[in-house]
Amino acid sequence: MITCKKSYRDIPFAHRQHLHDGHCAFIHGHNWTITLTFACEALDTNGFVVDFGKLGYIKKWIAKHLDHACLFNENDPEREKLLKNYGNLFQAYVLPNCSCEGIAQHLYEVFNPMVQEATNGRAWITSVEVEEDSKNSAKYSAGE
Repeated sequence: MITCKKSYRDIPFAHRQHLHDGHCAFIHGHNWTITLTFACEALDTNGFVVDFGKLGYIKKWIAKHLDHACLFNENDPEREKLLKNYGNLFQAYVLPNCSCEGIAQHLYEVFNPMVQEATNGRAWITSVEVEEDSKNSAKYSAGE
């Protein structure tokens, strides 16, 4: 198996950890970095695991769903009220867990099928690392 990595940096979005007993319970934002590790057994005809220049579909997905968005846990009791009363002020993205760890796992579940489809199953994602303001990070690895 051979791997390569691609990072998407300085993606501004906010989140809220509604169960946290401190300041993370408030909506707050970070600049995020998402690093994807790709793998394959056989390189393509160019000698690539993936062609970095042809990953525009991932960049577009990030721009559409995360850039300047506010992420909410699907079980956040304030989410519906916020969206009903203020939903025109921000773009919301709802996922099971919007912690750094939850975002990493969710992005793996979103991006891995996209990569497999784009490469006809030749390449896949082995891990997704999410960095919060380059100070904190979490990594989700498939099968570990």
